[in-house]
Amino acid sequence: MDKNEKRLLLIAGTLVLCCTLFATAAAYASFVVREEGKVYIVDQTGARWDVTQAESIGFKPEKFQYGMGRNFFTPLDDSNLSDKPDENSKLRVIGITDGTDAKAYSVPKLSRHEIANSKIGEKPVAVGY
Repeated sequence: MDKNEKRLLLIAGTLVLCCTLFATAAAYASFVVREEGKVYIVDQTGARWDVTQAESIGFKPEKFQYGMGRNFFTPLDDSNLSDKPDENSKLRVIGITDGTDAKAYSVPKLSRHEIANSKIGEKPVAVGY
């Protein structure tokens, strides 16, 4: 292979790489839509996310990215939250209270699920780790 053929091959490879990167970026792009005084980001699944308040405090909707999306993690619920440690256990927990009722959530379980849907008293809560 002579010098010119190597140069052409390098240019062609660079073009293919650039086109691939551009196509990948376009596939994950979010689009900003402004309607009736509201600002939405429309993600690659077509879901609309209201970011009006975020923009009002200085965030730039054009800079938001899609991320993992809704329903990526399977949340726990109260039926799957209890660990039964013995008296000497050093189980790490996250605790919440509403002043009357209190609950503790196992960090090892939360670390596998990221979020737990629960209630404290009659109020629904989401516990994240």
